[in-house]
Amino acid sequence: MAAFDKARYGIDSYQDWLKSEGLRVVEGLAIDCNTVETADWPRLGARAAALHLDGRGDFCNMILCELAPGKSTAPQRHLFEEVIYVVAGSGSTQLTLPNGERRSFEWSERSLFAIPLNAEYRHFNGSGSARALLVSTTNLPMMLNLFHSERFVFGNPFDFDDRIGKKEYFEGEGVLTLLRQGNDTWETNFVPDIGTIELPDFSDRGAGGGCLIFLLSDSSMHAHVSEMPAGTYKKAHRHGPGYHVMCVGGSGYSLMWHEGQRDFVRIDWTHGVVFPPADQQFHQHFTTSKVPARYLATGFGSLRYPFTTARRREILGEKVSFSTSTREGGDQIEYADQDPRIHPMFLAEMEKHGIKAKMDRFFPKTAEVAR
Repeated sequence: MAAFDKARYGIDSYQDWLKSEGLRVVEGLAIDCNTVETADWPRLGARAAALHLDGRGDFCNMILCELAPGKSTAPQRHLFEEVIYVVAGSGSTQLTLPNGERRSFEWSERSLFAIPLNAEYRHFNGSGSARALLVSTTNLPMMLNLFHSERFVFGNPFDFDDRIGKKEYFEGEGVLTLLRQGNDTWETNFVPDIGTIELPDFSDRGAGGGCLIFLLSDSSMHAHVSEMPAGTYKKAHRHGPGYHVMCVGGSGYSLMWHEGQRDFVRIDWTHGVVFPPADQQFHQHFTTSKVPARYLATGFGSLRYPFTTARRREILGEKVSFSTSTREGGDQIEYADQDPRIHPMFLAEMEKHGIKAKMDRFFPKTAEVAR
């Protein structure tokens, strides 16, 4: 027994690193980034917290960075990828490229960007009176558990020159590629405002919504923005773990359940609230605002670099599984097949908020106009 106690088994290098860093950890089914209590993190030179949401899976975490007025982070360089969303405030990010050249771009609330892998960078708060709040979805847990070496992940000198991208990619320009519904892409490094960017049609998911996938800094990280018109909701679907869903415009709620479960888990969201559905957990999104509701989804396994076989099949198959009906072996529940409690629940929400429901063409026998 004594020999077994001394054996090195079951190590989680990421969790060990968190303890050594003294980085504050916040856990929960859903988290409002606006209200998280951060703490000083010497490595970053700013206040921060690691967000561990219940459905995040094994590959990803989120890191929330709070920059005080007029402050900046310490220079950073690391061998993990991240997608960064600006929850509040305005400022800039400066990168130092392998050849010594510097590039910078200015961001504000609802900006989205990615740092090229292992490039040196710093974030600067451009306001002298208001904080800046940035939240990043990263694959740091995977990288630390893969190499179990902090020195390798944070002190690697290798330059990924091919990841830098065009200069225009840091200026909000990009390349649009229309593939098919649910897989249309915008390749860039920086999106000034994901609340206003035009979204291609994704009516396969229901009720006239739109969707655009971002290919950021030639990364393995995934990001997409979806929108639902006011008075509508999407069809339920499921997929693998780790996709952090965050409201970036409007308001609404989501229902989540595993196949065979009777009860729903409900999450109400406004700007800055994030939650990742668990592995193969059905989830369905509903608007409660008089304007369209938008959300950002970030995770690991991009359209270009799926990483897992399941993700590759999901995006390269003859039929995209997450928008193919469960009746045909896919992972989407059509309106006609959904739980009969769902639509009346939505109509009650519309009446509560004084919004006209716009689902008549999908539910002609039960459609109502909220008073």
